[in-house]
Amino acid sequence: MSDAIKGLWVALATPLRDDGTIDTVEMARHAKALLGQGCDGIVLFGTTGEGTSFSGAERLAATEALLKAGIAASQIALGTGCPAITDTIALTRGMRGLGLTHALILPPYFYRDASDEGIGDAFSAVIDQVADPALRVTLYHIPQVSGVAIAPAVAARLRARFGAVVAGLKDSSADFAQFRAFRAGAPDLAILVGNEADIGRALAEGGVGTICGMANMVPGLVRAMFAATPGEEAMKAALGLMRAPFMSVMKSTLAAQTGHAGWRHVRAPLVAADAALGVEIARGLAALTARRAA
Repeated sequence: MSDAIKGLWVALATPLRDDGTIDTVEMARHAKALLGQGCDGIVLFGTTGEGTSFSGAERLAATEALLKAGIAASQIALGTGCPAITDTIALTRGMRGLGLTHALILPPYFYRDASDEGIGDAFSAVIDQVADPALRVTLYHIPQVSGVAIAPAVAARLRARFGAVVAGLKDSSADFAQFRAFRAGAPDLAILVGNEADIGRALAEGGVGTICGMANMVPGLVRAMFAATPGEEAMKAALGLMRAPFMSVMKSTLAAQTGHAGWRHVRAPLVAADAALGVEIARGLAALTARRAA
């Protein structure tokens, strides 16, 4: 599992300018700040990054901007999953052309009655046609959002067929029984969790880390979950401060934390959260962080 994503990777939020385009300057600043606070890497354009709201060209252009800003390719993974397999192939090839190794790939979504065989065929088509032995794929399981699950048996078959190219799986189901099913059914895969509250026990049961959204706001509290005595109470308290919809509320909180009002912008169909709510949550998170550090 040496080529897999492991440790603390941030599901990076995507800042926007007033005209709705990606603010790559603020994106790079935010990414560098998180890496400087002990995060191991960043994942661009996943769920937290509103990835499905951005074209392949936008995703690649933002990735290139971060590389030019001095962030190492080894510290960046890109969400490349699209409903159309051909788009996923093109985006994954483009990512490799920029020097990135890691792709976080959703199964094709929309057809919620797709069979396990069909899901496996879709991933196989992407890997076969990208045809790059240096590629490292992290399968992305978030069925409560995408509507399409990845069965442990499918993940295991893909690993058996493609070896190290299928490096890991991110389980964002927030169902620990599902994490255990992946560990039992696909033991050769590096399994990460998306639910911050599960990090400590996932590590204890063979998980390799997290790709998560809360690290955008409280990287120190997330890092504490990797300690010998995980900071579970502080993390649960931080999660308890959040409101739905998560992406909008998180970005309002980032606006309050950074003083950069543009963070509140989201792409439709999401709607910006109230600025006052972001201020309230930012204050609560600051108090939790200070208490943990004391």
